[in-house]
Amino acid sequence: MKTSSFIIFFSIVFTIYGLVNFYIFKRVWPGLTDTGIYRQLFLYSFLFLVLAYPIGRLAENLFRNVFTDFLVIVGSVYLGIMVYAFLLILVIDIFRLLNLLFSIFPAFLTRHPQKTARLVTLYGLLLVLLIVFFGYLNTLFLRVRTFPIDIQKSANGLKELNLVMVSDVHLGTVIRSGRLEKVVNRINALQPDVVLIPGDIVDEDVNSVAEQNMARILQKIKTIYGVYATSGNHEYFAGVEAVINYMRQGGITVLQDSVVKVADAFYVAGRKDLMAERLADGRKSPDWILREVDKSLPIIMMDHQPYHLEVARQNGVDLQLSGHTHHGQLFPFHYITRMVYDLSWGYQKVENTHYYVSCGVGTWGPPIRTSSFPEIVQLKIRFKDSQ
Repeated sequence: MKTSSFIIFFSIVFTIYGLVNFYIFKRVWPGLTDTGIYRQLFLYSFLFLVLAYPIGRLAENLFRNVFTDFLVIVGSVYLGIMVYAFLLILVIDIFRLLNLLFSIFPAFLTRHPQKTARLVTLYGLLLVLLIVFFGYLNTLFLRVRTFPIDIQKSANGLKELNLVMVSDVHLGTVIRSGRLEKVVNRINALQPDVVLIPGDIVDEDVNSVAEQNMARILQKIKTIYGVYATSGNHEYFAGVEAVINYMRQGGITVLQDSVVKVADAFYVAGRKDLMAERLADGRKSPDWILREVDKSLPIIMMDHQPYHLEVARQNGVDLQLSGHTHHGQLFPFHYITRMVYDLSWGYQKVENTHYYVSCGVGTWGPPIRTSSFPEIVQLKIRFKDSQ
């Protein structure tokens, strides 16, 4: 990662993080007046939770042990608590402003303001914790989504293809080897012909993945034609070359602005992630990647971030697979991803090109999902000869 980009990016992130937590503290602290030891308990707990994630991430770059893992995991959970505490307080403050303007609150809320503040603080905390708890439970249950797809090209006698896709696994300190075992077992139960992983296999650091020997688990994926992947933005945060080397140890063919012909029947192409333009040596366009491809055969392309979907169609790609969006991961952020991307989650067909954008099988940051669920995607592809 370029040093200047690194400094600018994390300066913005830590500034926002600090301001959000300052706002939460400033609004919760008065509501704990006259609560004795509970107020002090909140102060120390709040400081610990706010500092846990940044200290844990910084410390694991110097030394990694059970304590740094604990800080990162606790801090990751707090990120979810922080989001919903911030949103709830913001909603409350909007109503307080409306009350100042229009006196909309009933008398029993304004008669004893300190008592009301304590009750709102207590019930607000319980509500936030319930949302986070059920959001965590949602991440534990893998769903398989199956879609039939007809590609109007012959595949040299191959009639059907059972393609399984997983994206945004985010392996590391939070998404650990036990979770990966469950994902691999679920993939194998689908008896895939080929498995494609369009980016964000690793979260922040490949060392945590290597220490848990996750390559051994990845090697257990059983297919006829192999496992192929391309980079996501987190591969660049983690060190893209180190990640690629490790994925190869796991039996994965990593395609970086490259294409392979599979079984003399179809092509699989992989684009470098868009982050390569900012943090590395750039990336090639699809027309360059596919310049020597026989476009009479089916072409499947992985491109992590689903920007400019029309480019795949313009270059004769039959199926594009993407991830990255997580469909917001946390409500209500899926409304933002819907505005940013042409397709935030799911299947779409435009002319002869099929698209699937996965919300991912793992999580980034908080191990919580409230706007989507962890998915493994099974695409039952039929080629022209079988239709």
